Amino acid sequence: MSQKTFEKFAGLTAALLVAVFTLGLSHSISTGFAGFWGGFPFLVITVLVLALVFYDYWDSCLRKNGAKKE
Repeated sequence: MSQKTFEKFAGLTAALLVAVFTLGLSHSISTGFAGFWGGFPFLVITVLVLALVFYDYWDSCLRKNGAKKE
């Protein structure tokens, strides 16, 4: 397995694990004591952070030119 393929696989795995954890936590907060409106701010923050996570994955692993590595 080449290094680029390994980076793509490991990056996607890590990003998906972060997404599952944070979305599960958000769901738990919203269905628990806080209720939907109490957990809504956390859900918004979670979605924004996940957008940054997946953008970074795309930028570092999938973009043709790729970020210049030093």
